[in-house]
Amino acid sequence: MFLPKYPDSPTPPPAHTHAPTTPAPARRSALPAISVSTGAVVAVLTGGVVLTALLTAVAVSAISVAIAAVVLRSLLRDHNRR
Repeated sequence: MFLPKYPDSPTPPPAHTHAPTTPAPARRSALPAISVSTGAVVAVLTGGVVLTALLTAVAVSAISVAIAAVVLRSLLRDHNRR
């Protein structure tokens, strides 16, 4: 029932008589030389450090504001119950 059905007279695979030829040498396009100065590397690294520091400062500020909101909500809820 679950067995595959094969054809009664299978056809043989075609015989390829392709003769390999010598491959042509690959031509690569000449890329312009790129020189990276030390100043550019320092500028990119400094920018990365500054952006990382700013992102960390924003995250710490958001966490502290969230904690302050939870504390104030707790204090206001206790004050309203009295």
